[in-house]
Amino acid sequence: MECDRRLIQSVLAISDDCIKVLDLDGKLTFMSEGGMRGMEVADFGSISGRAWTDFWEGKDRTAAIAAVAAARAGGIGQFEGFARTLAGTPKWWNVRITPVPGPDGKPERLLAISRDITEQKSVEEALVATEERYRTLFDSIDEGFCIIEFFDGPHGALSDYIHIEANPAYAVHAGIPDVVGQKLREMVPDEADGWVELYGGVLRTGQPIRFERELVATGRYLELSAFRIEPASAKQVAVLFQDITGRKKAEAALQESESRFRTLSQSMPNHVWTATPDGMLDWFNEQVYSYSGTEAGALDDDRWASIVHPEDLAGAAAAWENARRDGIGYETEFRLRRHDGAFRWHIARAVPILGEDGAVARWIGTNTDIDDQKTAEAALSDLATTLEDRVELRTAELARAQDALRHSQKMEAIGNLTGGVAHDFNNLLQVISGNLQLLSRDISGNERAEKRAANAMAGVARGSKLAAQLLAFGRRQALEPKVVSVGRLIRGMDDLLRRTLGEAVEVETMIAGGLWNTLVDPTNVENALLNLAINSRDAMDGQGRLTIEAGNAFLDDAYARAHSDVSAGQYVMVAVTDTGSGMSPEVMERVFEPFFSTKPEGKGTGLGLSMVYGFVKQSGGHVKIYSEAGHGTTIRLYLPRSTQVEDMPVESETGPVSGGSETILVVEDDEGVRDTVIALLGELGYRVLKAHDAQSALAVIESGIQIDLLFTDVVMPGALKSPELARKAKERLPELGVLFTSGYTENSIVHGGRLDEGVNLLSKPYTREALARKIRQVLSHGGRKPSGDTSQAAAGPDPLAAPQPARKLTVLVCEDDAIIRMDTADLVRELGYIAIEADSGREAIDIASREEIDILLTDVGLPDISGIELSRSLRELKPAIAIVFATGRDQVDGLDAEPRTELLKKPYGLDLLGRVLGRVTS
Repeated sequence: MECDRRLIQSVLAISDDCIKVLDLDGKLTFMSEGGMRGMEVADFGSISGRAWTDFWEGKDRTAAIAAVAAARAGGIGQFEGFARTLAGTPKWWNVRITPVPGPDGKPERLLAISRDITEQKSVEEALVATEERYRTLFDSIDEGFCIIEFFDGPHGALSDYIHIEANPAYAVHAGIPDVVGQKLREMVPDEADGWVELYGGVLRTGQPIRFERELVATGRYLELSAFRIEPASAKQVAVLFQDITGRKKAEAALQESESRFRTLSQSMPNHVWTATPDGMLDWFNEQVYSYSGTEAGALDDDRWASIVHPEDLAGAAAAWENARRDGIGYETEFRLRRHDGAFRWHIARAVPILGEDGAVARWIGTNTDIDDQKTAEAALSDLATTLEDRVELRTAELARAQDALRHSQKMEAIGNLTGGVAHDFNNLLQVISGNLQLLSRDISGNERAEKRAANAMAGVARGSKLAAQLLAFGRRQALEPKVVSVGRLIRGMDDLLRRTLGEAVEVETMIAGGLWNTLVDPTNVENALLNLAINSRDAMDGQGRLTIEAGNAFLDDAYARAHSDVSAGQYVMVAVTDTGSGMSPEVMERVFEPFFSTKPEGKGTGLGLSMVYGFVKQSGGHVKIYSEAGHGTTIRLYLPRSTQVEDMPVESETGPVSGGSETILVVEDDEGVRDTVIALLGELGYRVLKAHDAQSALAVIESGIQIDLLFTDVVMPGALKSPELARKAKERLPELGVLFTSGYTENSIVHGGRLDEGVNLLSKPYTREALARKIRQVLSHGGRKPSGDTSQAAAGPDPLAAPQPARKLTVLVCEDDAIIRMDTADLVRELGYIAIEADSGREAIDIASREEIDILLTDVGLPDISGIELSRSLRELKPAIAIVFATGRDQVDGLDAEPRTELLKKPYGLDLLGRVLGRVTS
């Protein structure tokens, strides 16, 4: 017994369990050493006799009382509970209470053994918490999740798998419900091999994979990731996936949208570009590469900065960074380098394209060329900083526009006024001039009277010059433009300029090689240059350097936009530069105004530069002046280029004037002028008839009296105007010569500032010599020869006439313009042909059906049918007829295919007409 007791005591001493002996009332009578350690009891006496159930609380106390009761009843009481040690340490205990029987077999005491399971409980609780978190995550994650386990099947080892776990989201994303327990090859037999290959690779290699794949069975695109669950022997793979069908459709739609966007962008004239959310540019349309001259891809990322002007780069980059950072629209202006190195202003705009999450997914931007706008605004930008400045600027602009309108109206009014004044003024001058010339013959030998008459004639000349300047300023003078070489004109004026300017002025001329021709009135060019040279001499106080340059020039669209009265194109530029005093800006603004002069009173009319300006503008040109006070002046004349061959100047007749015996009908409403002209013509030996208006003149013509020349004023009273009178007279007297005279031509025989083709004009006032020469000139080219006049009989054959056949050939002249038609018919007759006139295509066909016609000479543009249609109709009537097209065009479509057909280029003269008629009949 003693040995057993010692054994029991040793066991109790080394055991960590809390072993207690309770009486039947549940009071402590013994506690092992391990129990005292576990309960942190220093002295058992402090707890001896204390009810063991007092150490428990709450439901654990209830469990403890129940366990004691069960043991006392002879059973076993058992529970797990929570109690604190005597020191207050919380612990979990596993308690077992059994009865200790007495001699009679009944429970005498109770044995309670409590084992500390605090650590075990912590592990269990952590495990439960982990399991709960896993399950919560498993069930609540948005992505689908499953665990599959491979097994061997009919198709081979590990050829199938079964779903052993799946979260609720599996069905949502995959579209397959109740997947747990389902085998792959039963679910999607047609797709099984592909899925087995993918997940089998994960199982074999242990390498996770991430991929996208369509689950064909449900028509859904999935984004999946899979990894092996260790150990590998478990043959399990975990799969996490989500349905990306919507995203795939969106990507397809986006791809289609981007394709449309790029197609549209390539067709736009603007620069178009796109950028990633972080601001890196990744695409440009072709217009960007074409403009910059760079290769595709050269401007990607941030390399677009390479074509931005250095001065604009910092601002553009900062604006772009702000827009990118804040996700707001981008707008800025900068200059971009063009392929030729020039910089042009652009406005850049970009908008962010937001994704479904509201974040920037893309940027789309454009660059629009605003260089022209910036150029126009440049002069205003400094003033437009405040509202007051803008108001002031707009007011100033309005004032300038009103000034320009008033100036234009003033110029038009003065132009109309000068026309009427010049007409009356020139009529007065003509009366004075004519009578002075007649008087000169009466006072021959009276030196004193002759001197006074000469002085009076000088005054008439000055008055005539003033009237001409007024007409030039008002752009009402009748120009006779010719294709000329300005270089030749300048060289020809060299002696005149040097004599006029004096030895103290050094004259230098610089004529560029390959100088183009220009279509201008050569006399007016010479007058303009002489005028400018004299002004320069006066500005240099009679000494200095005068440079005259001539060269080819091109005024581009930008220059034309900056000068509203200029057309872009090719010009011949003539510049006159002096080393004189120059002009202030105030003087330059008014320099072309009529009667404005900086010269002292009586030293100038103020019409010199106005005349130059009016002539150049009337010729379709442009005048530009450059000057600065104290630094001289350059005036540049831009005259429109002509591609035609120069009209070589014809030596003017300088021999003694002669009259004649022909009959001339003078039509003039001013009685004084009419009487003077009649006297002058009578002195020259002509027979003169007179009429005071066109209607009475027509009555004279229709009377049957032989008339060789009609000499009529352009401006006539009454309903019948002079041009119509001339047309009717030529219809009745085809060989009648016509000479117009006027001090103001209006628009009756002058159009676009140029004398109508084939019209002869003698401007008032004119001298007896000028009248005599012009009369002879007109009569020699179209007037009748007076009866008995044999002065031309022995002159031999006309060298311009075509070779004459056995009979005279008949030319049908078809032209709707009466004056051109009459003049052409006269030229045809001068060449020895018979001329028949028609003013329309229908009349020509009617004539050809009745008359023998050898040649049709027709304008291409007729009022009823075209000249081409007319020629074909006449060819059907007369297959052998020759055709000559008179036109201002360089070619006529289909001309080369027509036999015996020639082109006669307008304007033409007797020589060219003779050659063409000769060729077409040879």
